Amino acid sequence: MKRTKAVVIIGDGLADRPVPGLDGRTPLEAADTPNLDSVASAGECGQMDPIGPGVRPGSDTSHLAILGYDPFKAYTGRGPFEALGIGMAVERGDICFRCNFATLEGKLKLSEDGGFSGARVVDRRAQRISEGTRELAQAVDGLAVEDVTCYVKESVEHRAALVLRGPGLGPRASDVDPHEENQPPHAAVGDDEGSQKTARVLNEFTLRSWEALREHPINKRRQEDGKLPANIVLPRGGGIAPDLEPFAHRYGMKGAAVVETGLIAGIARYLQMTVPEVPGATGGADTDEIALARAVLRMLEEHDFILCNIKTPDLGGHDSRPESKVEAAQKVDRLVGFVRENCRSAIHIAITADHCTPISYGDHTGDTVPVAISGPNVRPDSVQSFGERAVTAGGLARIRGSDMMSILTNLMGVQEKFGA
Repeated sequence: MKRTKAVVIIGDGLADRPVPGLDGRTPLEAADTPNLDSVASAGECGQMDPIGPGVRPGSDTSHLAILGYDPFKAYTGRGPFEALGIGMAVERGDICFRCNFATLEGKLKLSEDGGFSGARVVDRRAQRISEGTRELAQAVDGLAVEDVTCYVKESVEHRAALVLRGPGLGPRASDVDPHEENQPPHAAVGDDEGSQKTARVLNEFTLRSWEALREHPINKRRQEDGKLPANIVLPRGGGIAPDLEPFAHRYGMKGAAVVETGLIAGIARYLQMTVPEVPGATGGADTDEIALARAVLRMLEEHDFILCNIKTPDLGGHDSRPESKVEAAQKVDRLVGFVRENCRSAIHIAITADHCTPISYGDHTGDTVPVAISGPNVRPDSVQSFGERAVTAGGLARIRGSDMMSILTNLMGVQEKFGA
């Protein structure tokens, strides 16, 4: 069988539940998506549990599963992927965290026993700050706590990463980020001696980040403009760098990842996939989906497999804004349409989501996500539109994220036979 190439396009958080304000439709069902519907009608469809039935996936664990890596074995925490993904140097033994620039109200105190008091987090994303974060990161980059150096670098919007480098650190320290508003930062705690040291460093770093940022010129200017200050760094998702088999070694083909967020870029870089820079891919609502599509086409010239993630749908889900999520679904549709219209060769294309982010919940849930695969070796089914309910009649039935690469490599003609 002649080998073919494949593209997996993931609408981050695209799946949803019925929304009363959309006449009981999901945002995907309410959106105008002729290109997604065309993939569905020309291909084979079904439902997918990114991790397993009812399991609430993170974007990191779901992407690992979709790429064929067991997240229960490969996942060591979100921080290492975020740090490497945004270009930070990550060395053996470093403990890495994902962070938010957030808004703190009050006067933060750190007691001798390591607890926080006197202040509360009023916005975990500082109104999704997108300007001045480089200067804010530089203000806390290189802080020394005990014998540990704290390296900080900004990512997209309110996001950043923190790398702790020093002797005797452990990876099992809890989050400082309280994960909800109107709560004080949570004092980190550790499971063992090394992780207890990591927790002490995290707590002291958090206090000192507030001391450094509360009077920063960027924040003074934001307050003068009526905006919330980004006056504290909240770490979460800590872990130690994992040891993962390179994508090319596992599958015998060259892979690339066209992605917007440092988190997914980090996963791809750990797998030694190509991760191109995509000007205009902001990770926000204003992202240029055609720039992403053009990057996919460029990568197809020299790579066999392309993973593409567009972040926008997830934002509307987390912010509980159905209209925004409808518009984001239409961005995904335009991305898919541009790739299909301008691809010079027959490819297999898979459309799916990494998780469900319902408007009604505002966070990831364990619901299934729709999946459709079209291409020269696919057996089309009777599904005519791409939506959470429509795909349930499809020939793929219900699969797991870990099935995706087996299905695609079989269709691509690159999979080795199992047995005689």
